[in-house]
Amino acid sequence: MSNSIIRIGVLGCAKIAKRSLIPAILSVPNCFKLVAVASRSNTKANDFADIFGCEAIVGYEKLIARDDIDALYIPLPTGLHSEWVAKAIATGKHVYVEKSFALTSSETISLIEMASREDIAVMEGYMFLYHKQQALALSYLHGGLIGEPRHFHGCFAFPPLDLDDFRYKRDLGGGVLMDAAGYPLRAVRFFCGESMIVHAGTVYHDPDSGVPVWGSAFLSNKEGLGASIAFGFDNFYQCHYEILGSKGKLRVDRAYTPGPSFSPKITIETSDNVQIVEVEPDNHFIGAMLEFHSLIRNKVDRAQHYQAILAQSRALDDIKNHALLDAETEQN
Repeated sequence: MSNSIIRIGVLGCAKIAKRSLIPAILSVPNCFKLVAVASRSNTKANDFADIFGCEAIVGYEKLIARDDIDALYIPLPTGLHSEWVAKAIATGKHVYVEKSFALTSSETISLIEMASREDIAVMEGYMFLYHKQQALALSYLHGGLIGEPRHFHGCFAFPPLDLDDFRYKRDLGGGVLMDAAGYPLRAVRFFCGESMIVHAGTVYHDPDSGVPVWGSAFLSNKEGLGASIAFGFDNFYQCHYEILGSKGKLRVDRAYTPGPSFSPKITIETSDNVQIVEVEPDNHFIGAMLEFHSLIRNKVDRAQHYQAILAQSRALDDIKNHALLDAETEQN
C-alpha cells in the first residue's frame, strides 16, 4: 500500500452491501478504491459489477487470493464468518465484517488472536456508533445534563422477516442474538463502559425454524449501574435507547438505523425542562468506512477494536448461556 487509498473487495452480494456499504465506499474515493465484488453466482457478481463499476469475480477464494486488494468487506451471514475471515487474515487482508463477528466467543478469540499476530485491522459492522447522534448524546451524558447515570435501557425490535431470510436459518448462524440483540448490547458498552457484565438473559426460540427470535437481558457493573436490553424479530418496531440519570433522562429514537437523510432526535428531560435536539442528518456507513480506513493506515486503535469485538462476542455468549440455564432449570 504505497498511498493512502485502500484497494477493497466485497465478499458477497448482500442487500446491505448494495444499499449502503458499497455506496459509502464509493463516496470516499480518497480513501478507498472498489476493485471487485465476488459471489458464488455469476449473475449476482456481474449485476453488482455493472452497478458499481468494478470487476465481477465468481468464487470467494479467487477474490481473497488476489494481490491487488488490501482489504475486504464481508457481508456474509454470521455462520460463514469464521471460515472467510480467517482466510482473509491469512492472506494479509484487512477485514470489515458485518455483525456478529463470529458465532461464538471461542471462534472470535481465535480470529482476533490471528489478526493481532498478523497485524491485521479488523472491524465489526456496528455502523450506528459512527453517527454523530451517539457522540452528541455521549457529550450530554458526560456534561452532566441528566446527573449521574443510573440505568440504561435499549431496544431494537421489528416485525417478522420473510420466511426465506437467512436470519431464520440455523446453519447460517441465524437468530436474533446474532443480529438485532447486538445493537442495544453494543450501545450499553458505548455509554456505560467496558465493565458491564451480563447477569441474566432470556430468548424465545421459534418452533418452526429453531432459532431465537426475541428476548432480553440484564447487565450491571460493580458500581451498581444497571442496563436492560430487549430485542426481537417478532415484535412491534422499536429502535431506541434511554438513559435514566439522577437529575433527568436522555432518550434517542431511531438510534440504530437512521437513514442518511433522516434527522434523529435526542430528548433531554429534567424536572423543569424538556429539550428536544434534532441531530443533523449523517451517513454512519461513511463514518464507519472512515474509521476502517484509519485503522488500516494508522494502527492506533486496532487493539481497542480487538477488545471491543471480544467483549461483544463474550456478552452475546453470556446471554445465550443464561437463557439456556434458565430453560434447563424450568424443565427440572
